[in-house]
Amino acid sequence: MTLADTWRAARPPAAGVHLDSAACSRQSFAAIEAAAQHARHEAEVGGYVAAEAAAPALDAGRAAVRALTGMADADVVFTTGSNHALDALLADWPGERVIACLASEYGPNLAIMARHGFEIRELPVDGFGRLDLDAVGAALAGDPPALVHFTMLGSHSGVVQPVRDIAGACHTQGLPLIIDAAQGFAHLDCAGIGADALYSSSRKWTAGPRGVGVLATRPGFLSEDTRNRLGHAETNVGAHLGFSVALGEHIAAGPEAIQARLRDVGAATRQALTQVPGWRVVEDLDEPSAITTALPPDGVDAEQVRARLIAEHSVLTTYVDLWRAPTVMTRPALRISPHVDVTDDDLEVLTAALAAVPGV
Repeated sequence: MTLADTWRAARPPAAGVHLDSAACSRQSFAAIEAAAQHARHEAEVGGYVAAEAAAPALDAGRAAVRALTGMADADVVFTTGSNHALDALLADWPGERVIACLASEYGPNLAIMARHGFEIRELPVDGFGRLDLDAVGAALAGDPPALVHFTMLGSHSGVVQPVRDIAGACHTQGLPLIIDAAQGFAHLDCAGIGADALYSSSRKWTAGPRGVGVLATRPGFLSEDTRNRLGHAETNVGAHLGFSVALGEHIAAGPEAIQARLRDVGAATRQALTQVPGWRVVEDLDEPSAITTALPPDGVDAEQVRARLIAEHSVLTTYVDLWRAPTVMTRPALRISPHVDVTDDDLEVLTAALAAVPGV
């Protein structure tokens, strides 16, 4: 069986065409059963006894995160999601409240930064919105921030950012680096970046349950008080188990094989969308991600298109509103993000459906 066949067979059949992995992928039977079995175990022996029994599986999940990030000695804690992780990191930060990030920073991240009193400085970018490698070193040296926050793959676009280059620039200047890997984890190569902290969610490319995320930090980056608070917070152990199982499945399938397949998926998606009159694909055909952003024809409401794709064609995509990248987006779009199991037939259904709703 191919990787796509194996991935598809491990999950309940989709009720239509699922092209929304950048929002929420489809869980496997094993991940679903792990969470359900833990709930039954809580009912049988009590929640805290069941949590003790789950500890080895959760430790395996943390070990998988260390392996996937290349952070062998990292402190790894489960969170409720990416926003929770960033909130904890910035609340704990003891230094000056000056942070550098891309102009395309995720809107909710900007809100968290503002809530914690951070002054935001923009990193230099090129005409594609990608980090400007020729200018970033001078920018960081000339007016260094206290902290750099770098989103390796945005919520609004499939343009992959050069995460290892920013890590090198930060190391040269002695600046701490936080990586938002919400869209990059289990999608792009996250190993050995050299970040001080990296966080992600479970529900996207890892295909775990919603309401779970993970934060990996180098030893000593978080205060002991924050580590203790995160470790003793009320948690959904069943969901953590589901995430841990999903991580194990990802490693068993082969991270490099999944990354390669997702690159091919992105190219095939973009190639298919060039056949739809009036729609414009933002990313280059060979952009190494599975996220494709499609701008509708003038006068066409992308939000209504998404709704009609679901209601009339059972095709699931994402409506990308301006809040996702409020300082750079000028018009809404559709985001198409298949996982490794997408077929040519699925993409044909998508293109036919888009062509059928041009006048929304």
